[in-house]
Amino acid sequence: MGINDYPGTSSDLTGCVNDANDWREVLESRDFEVARLLDGEATRKALTGELRRLVGMSRSGDILVFQFSGHGSWIPDEDGDEADSRDEVLCPHDIASDGPLTDDDLHGIFSERQPGARVILIADSCHSGTVSRFRRPPSGERRGRRVRFLPPREFLSPASIRALGKGERRRAASPPGRRSALLLSGCLETEFSYDAVFRGRPNGAFTHAAIHALSRLSPGATYLDWYSAIRRSLPTAEYPQTPTLYGSSAEKRWSVLEDAPVDERARVACAAPTG
Repeated sequence: MGINDYPGTSSDLTGCVNDANDWREVLESRDFEVARLLDGEATRKALTGELRRLVGMSRSGDILVFQFSGHGSWIPDEDGDEADSRDEVLCPHDIASDGPLTDDDLHGIFSERQPGARVILIADSCHSGTVSRFRRPPSGERRGRRVRFLPPREFLSPASIRALGKGERRRAASPPGRRSALLLSGCLETEFSYDAVFRGRPNGAFTHAAIHALSRLSPGATYLDWYSAIRRSLPTAEYPQTPTLYGSSAEKRWSVLEDAPVDERARVACAAPTG
């Protein structure tokens, strides 16, 4: 899913649709079936509907890949399951009118997968940011780059914004899709993911690094191998974002985008560019 266009906000992006198209080529070259939602197609209703469709058709041995390029943000945690009192969110096209897709939403959807199905979430977005960054863009944005963090003031009420950070403790919050998917993310929850330009073409800095690293992996490489290769490209002085890999030890040692060990195997994927 790729979203450059965020109507009702002042935070449009440039590289997310290209990200989604690039990931589509990668996945199709590995025999995945790919569904895409771009810009106005990527509403909250459409995102959740497509994810539920993919998860609902999963069978043991299937690989489900959800790729998201777009804005990330956070909202006040309302059910007390986050140590930092914030739910990390992904931002659909219509976030200004219909709200975000929360980590709780993703966890609920991914938990419905069939036993033995593998879920991989590739997120090129900011999952959260510090209050100081919320109030003041980083210097990199003033040099022409844009961060993929949507300030909560763009879609939350003043009362909800005042609730952010209340009761905050020191332990980090859980990432989107926690415990129900292997997550390869563009940055730490306290950092930004960047829109970038490579050879005159907009792309996510993380997407560009991840696809470049993937193309050079040996057959049978694991997600840990892929992650290590990505970390050789990020962070940099120009793009100070630290990619992350969340999952169990066993999940991190899965072969990258390879079949699960069962008799019947299928591959499905949802690729979308977002900011």
